[in-house]
Amino acid sequence: MGTVTPARSPKEPQQERSRATRRALLEAAVSCLAERGWSGSTVSVVAERAGVSRGAAQHHFRTREDLFTAAVEHVAEKRRSALKAVAHDLPPAGSAARTRIVVEEIVSLYTGPLFRAALHLWVAASDEEPLRDRVTALEARVGREAHRTAVGLLGADESVSGVRETVQGLLDMSRGLGLATLLTDDKPRRERVVAQWARILDTVLNGGGQPPS
Repeated sequence: MGTVTPARSPKEPQQERSRATRRALLEAAVSCLAERGWSGSTVSVVAERAGVSRGAAQHHFRTREDLFTAAVEHVAEKRRSALKAVAHDLPPAGSAARTRIVVEEIVSLYTGPLFRAALHLWVAASDEEPLRDRVTALEARVGREAHRTAVGLLGADESVSGVRETVQGLLDMSRGLGLATLLTDDKPRRERVVAQWARILDTVLNGGGQPPS
């Protein structure tokens, strides 16, 4: 007796298309922000890049602020997923090799196009009242999640004095390198900074607390 394939709901193809349209709009919004900045990224430009009508875009995102806030949340989720994927193939916890890889991966996320797109929205939020509260709340949540992810990847014990601050310093330093990369991609300098920060972090994680003075 043959296997009976469950009948698909008539709504399923429509729902799949709707999800695909939403994803396309979010990806297009991220690309537009990274390449054009806030002033050059309108709903019409994003819709054209995504290959959908402006009406379809507004069906999913009522306002420009809705679209680009969702886009940055999409960016944050992709950054989290990329970091979590690193966890599957890391050297043992507590090893200098693991610390170096985690530092490199975190820095790479903040020096790539995903961070560039988020940065343009931050700049816009500083001048655009409708965006400011939403982006501030979103970035606070993203920052907390990034910190938790970094702690998990590093196997850090935040009850030890100085560990929490040093992990947060890694994230802050990574953002700073991301800002510097907007102007010039000084890879040799960045590699030296990454190597030094990995040594400092490894000392704090495995040496019992505060970094050497």
